Amino acid sequence: MTEPAREIVDSFGMTAERQFADVWARTVLPDRDRRLLLLGLLVGQGLHEMTEVHLDVALRTGELSEVELREVVVFLSHYAGWARGAKLNDQVEELIERVSRTRSDRADPAD
Repeated sequence: MTEPAREIVDSFGMTAERQFADVWARTVLPDRDRRLLLLGLLVGQGLHEMTEVHLDVALRTGELSEVELREVVVFLSHYAGWARGAKLNDQVEELIERVSRTRSDRADPAD
């Protein structure tokens, strides 16, 4: 006799997702401020992959402009260290270039 299929439930993932959703849904701080705080923490801890995700979200949602992202690099380089600032600068410039290419590809009338 075969056992019925069991669904694996990621209860930790579901709980974490819910908690993050609750934190981001609070209204005292705007999302832009939360994003800036989070970027500072991620860069300061050297969490480059997560930093990249949040830089992308900040730019694509309009929370931060290209000029503002570059200013974040200047500011955090002084407080998180030059090595982390250099990594952040690379991430920001690569993101800006990637988004710019995507926008120009969409605007290309040859497509």
